[in-house]
Amino acid sequence: MKYLLVIGDGMADDPVPRLGHKTPLQTAKKPAIDRMASRGLVGSTVNCPPPLPAGSETAILSIFGCDPRRYFTGRSPMEAAAAGIEMRPGDAAFRCNLVTLEDGDMPLSDKRILSHSAGSIDGPSAMASTAALLEDPRFSKALRDARMEIHRFPAFRQLAIQHDSDIRGITFIPPHDHLGEPAGPLFPSGNPRAAVFAHLMELAHEILNHHPATEQRRTSGGLPANGIWFWAEGTAVALPSFRAQYGMEGAVISAVPLCHGIGVLRGLEMVEVEGATGELDTNFEGKLEAVWEKLQQYDFVCLHLEAPDECTHNGDLPGKVQAIEWLDSRLVAPLLERLERADLDHRVLLLSDHKTLTATRGHGAGPVPFLLYDSRRDSKSGSTYDEPSGEKGPFLESGTGLLTLLFEA
Repeated sequence: MKYLLVIGDGMADDPVPRLGHKTPLQTAKKPAIDRMASRGLVGSTVNCPPPLPAGSETAILSIFGCDPRRYFTGRSPMEAAAAGIEMRPGDAAFRCNLVTLEDGDMPLSDKRILSHSAGSIDGPSAMASTAALLEDPRFSKALRDARMEIHRFPAFRQLAIQHDSDIRGITFIPPHDHLGEPAGPLFPSGNPRAAVFAHLMELAHEILNHHPATEQRRTSGGLPANGIWFWAEGTAVALPSFRAQYGMEGAVISAVPLCHGIGVLRGLEMVEVEGATGELDTNFEGKLEAVWEKLQQYDFVCLHLEAPDECTHNGDLPGKVQAIEWLDSRLVAPLLERLERADLDHRVLLLSDHKTLTATRGHGAGPVPFLLYDSRRDSKSGSTYDEPSGEKGPFLESGTGLLTLLFEA
């Protein structure tokens, strides 16, 4: 038996007026997924238990069978694990996004956050912008004074580590949940120790705003990477063994360090695909081949697609619908065809980890629909995979039970 977990990040949504008050999942053409739904089980589940944040950092922990109320210490430690960065006792990790802040002569505190990803900045530009900071004497000294280091990555997602850290009482706010809002009220706050992070963010804007690397982005029509944003703080975390819990090994195929980090901490293989960007232009064909290759090696494989989430954050509603349709036509359909042609029995769990709302361009809490399919059985439910169908089906109070369903444990 082959077990396939498919996560369409942020696919779930609320009804959208521009779509005739339907959701993107209801609107998208996804015949392969809906065929599984018509023969399988569609229900709903809560992956982000309150009061924890609604986001992949809690949702994917739940989906992988780890109660985030017990194991969630922050998003960044899991990303550090994916990058092979060892955290020592007393260390704290932070996501350090490259962001776009509004142009103008107004104070930084009044400038709005225009993009949490500097317009989905490309790898070389991200590396150039980060280098501009790390090579600046003022910024490098400020980092040393703060006992911090920034690890560079060819994407908007940079990672920072602070040694001998105490983040108790400091509030860090995700930028993607506050697009279009002034930056000042959203800066790290809560106690005097927050000032060091705010100072680094202010200094980064001063250095980057008119740096040649930033001006080149403006000239070429891209959004400038003229700021950084600390969030997703957390301390070191240890997760239980996947093999000990479920009796099998497996692999995780994703473009997102968070997913890889959770997999690594659970003892699963991290598979990176060349050209997998986390955006709509990701290497679908490369991910397809990676999943198929790992299904020859393992009985369990997780396939994660970030594009629906990023399209929603970027305000790209047609892109979100397209991402869902390509998940169906370029990943799910050919995988099912190969499994059937090879006469391999298979069970598929497909779901959105959390809602990402077109209305706000941020994450939303609440139940999301899940689909469970078994190639050996036909439930004759006639269902489709979308939010209303999920609400009509069985309700799973916690997403931590999803893999138990998948594995028939």
